[in-house]
Amino acid sequence: MKNPKDPLAWEEVSTEHIIQDEWIDFRRSTWRFPDGSEFEPFYSYSRRDYVVIVASDPEGNYLCVRQFRQGIRQVTTEFPAGGIERKDGKEYGSTRDDLSAEDALTAAKRELREETGYESDEWEHLLTVPSNATIADNYAYLFAARNCRKVSGQDLDETEFLNLNKLPAEKIEELIANGGFQQAVHVAAWLLSLRSPDRPLAGNPAKKPD
Repeated sequence: MKNPKDPLAWEEVSTEHIIQDEWIDFRRSTWRFPDGSEFEPFYSYSRRDYVVIVASDPEGNYLCVRQFRQGIRQVTTEFPAGGIERKDGKEYGSTRDDLSAEDALTAAKRELREETGYESDEWEHLLTVPSNATIADNYAYLFAARNCRKVSGQDLDETEFLNLNKLPAEKIEELIANGGFQQAVHVAAWLLSLRSPDRPLAGNPAKKPD
């Protein structure tokens, strides 16, 4: 696991899978530092990759969802988002090298439709970024979807209880400034969507080219 080209890389000596079920792979590891010393425990976890969609309608409003987040025990305002489906049904494990996994753009279109009832023909892949590089191995695929149109009602999972809000850009900026838009990766997606609104349609960022 150690990268011989980078003198700062650590080497994983051993790993214990404390919990490994269909939902999460929670690990306790020992690592060897560049000076040869070892330290434990370092805890990390594996979760599946996911998508975040900065979606706007023709009037310039943004589709946001309000839902409870148990980590901070608060109801948050954020963009539509959700996990990329794996063929084996697990909630953990990278989908970046799994050709049987759902394509990231396909997942983004599905999540937007399920959580909001909206669709778009104008998609842009903004960035693929680690969700939390210190403790997790999954990646977030950030998208912008423009000129979204309503095609149906919501189609939520059994654990999803959320409301759709359409907000102007000024309100989102206000929420971010006041700590009311609390998902860090979603804030990054917002800033990226404002930086380059005229990029071409995204291709297939979740798969390697043939």
